[in-house]
Amino acid sequence: MWRNSLSFSSKLAHSNSGSSLLGLFRTSPKPSYHGLLGRSNSTNPQPMSAADPVKWSDAGPEIVNLGSASAADLSSLAASSMLRAKDVADLAKHYGRCYWELSKARLSMLVVATSGTGFILGSGSSVDYLGLCCTCAGTMMVAASANSLNQVFEVNNDAKMKRTRHRPLPSGRLTVPHAITWASSVGVAGTALLACEANMLAAGLAASNLFLYAFVYTPLKQIHPVNTWVGAIVGAIPPLLGWAAASGEISLNGMVLPAALYFWQLPHFMALAYLCRQDYADGGFRMFSLADASGQRTASVALRNCLYLLPLGYIAYDWGITSGWFCVESTLLALAISCTAASFYRNRTAKTARRMFHASLLYLPVFMSGLLVHRQFDSEQSMPVEKSNKFVELLPSLESGLDDLEHIPQRKYKRDVIGAQARPPVAYASVAPFPFLPAPAYVSS
Repeated sequence: MWRNSLSFSSKLAHSNSGSSLLGLFRTSPKPSYHGLLGRSNSTNPQPMSAADPVKWSDAGPEIVNLGSASAADLSSLAASSMLRAKDVADLAKHYGRCYWELSKARLSMLVVATSGTGFILGSGSSVDYLGLCCTCAGTMMVAASANSLNQVFEVNNDAKMKRTRHRPLPSGRLTVPHAITWASSVGVAGTALLACEANMLAAGLAASNLFLYAFVYTPLKQIHPVNTWVGAIVGAIPPLLGWAAASGEISLNGMVLPAALYFWQLPHFMALAYLCRQDYADGGFRMFSLADASGQRTASVALRNCLYLLPLGYIAYDWGITSGWFCVESTLLALAISCTAASFYRNRTAKTARRMFHASLLYLPVFMSGLLVHRQFDSEQSMPVEKSNKFVELLPSLESGLDDLEHIPQRKYKRDVIGAQARPPVAYASVAPFPFLPAPAYVSS
């Protein structure tokens, strides 16, 4: 009996525990889901009954699938963000490459190098590095603007030439209004930077050079061969701009590097024009080499301007800009490029023209480096002035000593003074190179 009652009670307890669990599930509130999870629940229109254990067990994987769907959406969102960032990076890379080519960045950096060299030469012993950086940045922007406008005006000509047809404008990677906007922006910004951080003289030279290159030299290339000489003037202005930015004036000493740039550009461009004669003819440019079938006149112009480079080292030394070593080095450098020009004059072939072109590429950086290495500082040039000032400070003591000699008999005074003098007193007052110093008082007496 007890065994039967125990088995009955165990069965009853077992049934009660099951019913209590079912009651717990039945009385528990149904959770509400929002957003993506709620939308996933809405796909199951049939109500879920706790009395149906099969359906309840089927709902378990349904909830797990909801979590996996959310993770998939998050991963797709991250992937789309990455694609969008990649598109932005590709767009920036595209426009950066277009602006680089439109500005002729390597040529512009050469212009910046000449301007920076002129700034250092005009600074003397103390260089304002902040002013140097601002001058180089302003020169870079103005040069980029000039080169961009040059390509805007020559877009049809560039499309006909092999070496220029892949530029941004002929290839259609940029539109002409876009290029004009870019050129105007950087040109105004560069000129304003030079005006604010350097001086108005440097800003005026930059604006004048921009106008001369874009609106005089560029259309002249299609009109007359004199465009090469006008372009040489354009290339000679940047070092003068740097000198003016540092010193605030244009002096005779600041003309050595611009003269070198002017004479250097003619053999450089003559070699390039000879090598690209057919390309220039296809583009419609009237270069000097096109009217010279034999190339003799082109070679003679190159050789003549190479010879003009010979005295520049001596002039820089004679004017006190550099030491005597630069005179020797500059002369040897000019002789080297003159030899290549003479070889081109004797044998006018593409090989000799290319050799002269490469020699011109080597000449300019070596010449500017020599100017910077051997330049004379203001402290070295002002040593005679300091010695003269010390002598002028000693003049009052000399005059007081002479006043004490008035009490000495005249005959003894003349014997002692004349015998002690090895040279006339005026020689002490005329300390070269300052002959304008006043003579001592006792000389006039």
